Amino acid sequence: MKKYIIASIIAICVSSLSPTISNGSTTVKSKTENNQVKIAMAQIFCLDGDLSGNFVRIENAIIEAKEKQAEIIVFPESSLLGWVNPDAHLRACPIPGKDSEQLCNLARKYKIYICIGLDEKAGVYLFDSAILIDDDGNILLKHRKINVLPELMNPPYSVGDVVQVVQTRFGLVGLMICADSFMENLLESMKSKKPDLLLIPYGWAAPEDAWPAHGQELIKVIKNVASKVGCPVIGTNLIGQISHGPWKGQVYGGQSVAFDQKNNVLFLGKDRDRDIIVQTIEVKNEK
Repeated sequence: MKKYIIASIIAICVSSLSPTISNGSTTVKSKTENNQVKIAMAQIFCLDGDLSGNFVRIENAIIEAKEKQAEIIVFPESSLLGWVNPDAHLRACPIPGKDSEQLCNLARKYKIYICIGLDEKAGVYLFDSAILIDDDGNILLKHRKINVLPELMNPPYSVGDVVQVVQTRFGLVGLMICADSFMENLLESMKSKKPDLLLIPYGWAAPEDAWPAHGQELIKVIKNVASKVGCPVIGTNLIGQISHGPWKGQVYGGQSVAFDQKNNVLFLGKDRDRDIIVQTIEVKNEK
């Protein structure tokens, strides 16, 4: 009888365990848990050159996303100083450096993965970059934009070279930036790396009177990326206006969008307004 009671107690304790299974010193999540991630698409207002104000807006978006239990938050392109802002030649920092360290501190403080576009100074070179930071504040991956549209800034951004992925607890995550997603060779290269999730900060702009219709072009682009690469794609655009160069006065109209690999819309941002959308998605490819 004593042996029967002990065995019953053990069985009850085992059955009450959560889906997270301890395997020695390694924590292994159940298949269902491992296949899902709660992602925030942070369509924020970005004011060119307002570094401290943009950091305030970034942190506020993180706070809002965490209130909805987001695990990853995806910000737009050049979220700190503004896209094609020539002042970035003087104001951008190396990565790692002061600006990226502040972002890492936010990731650590709020226990959230951050994907964000920011300008990067490397010696005399300026890159349009994006980074993925984990929830311990470590930079896991950096991507330098390849299709930089050099005619829009003088001197232009320097050109990156490759697309990459990194292993995370959510699976393989890849990074690209805006106009990179127009290039079929880059999509093929990303596809060959078999990402489970692709994050793309955008700076999708057009003259004021081209909106809201211009958002349909962004939808077509991201739908094509998801179909070609074969995984969910999160494309986050910003709100604001270009203040320098040939496209001065053009408007960032939001309408951020995410697609899965089966051409289903996962979420769609507001037209020309701030929007923080949090959604649970499946991140595993059918490989």
